[in-house]
Amino acid sequence: MKPPSPGYKSKTLATWTALIGGSLGLHRFYLHGFGDLLGWLHPWPTLIGLYGVQRMRELGQDDQLSWLLIPVLGLMLSMTMLRAILYGLMPDERWNAHYNPDGPAHQTGWGAVLGVVVGLMLGAGILMATIAFGMQHFFELQIEAARQISQ
Repeated sequence: MKPPSPGYKSKTLATWTALIGGSLGLHRFYLHGFGDLLGWLHPWPTLIGLYGVQRMRELGQDDQLSWLLIPVLGLMLSMTMLRAILYGLMPDERWNAHYNPDGPAHQTGWGAVLGVVVGLMLGAGILMATIAFGMQHFFELQIEAARQISQ
């Protein structure tokens, strides 16, 4: 793993960056710089999921490709909400040892805690919606296959 870039890294800012722009990899760029490969890979699943949403809006709910693409967006958003929660809950000593090894120790205020609360609410809602959407369309596909077999 690449060592963290020099300079002070705020846990609160990393938490909120993961909440707001995590699916685009902005939190990775903040913590590891623009040379981070994983940061550059984050936008692709997000864009694929957004393409699925666009297809569903244009072609309707019967488009099976959008059934596969939209959960990718939901999982990507849920994953970045989890990352925001993990950043916010990381103890200050561990955060400073990993991201601010040469600087003075800084204590995190309520901003990171509020970010954790928001991340938990959004992440749980998005993950439940993604699972419900995926399962609904999976069972609809199974029912349609059973109808075709019975005819």
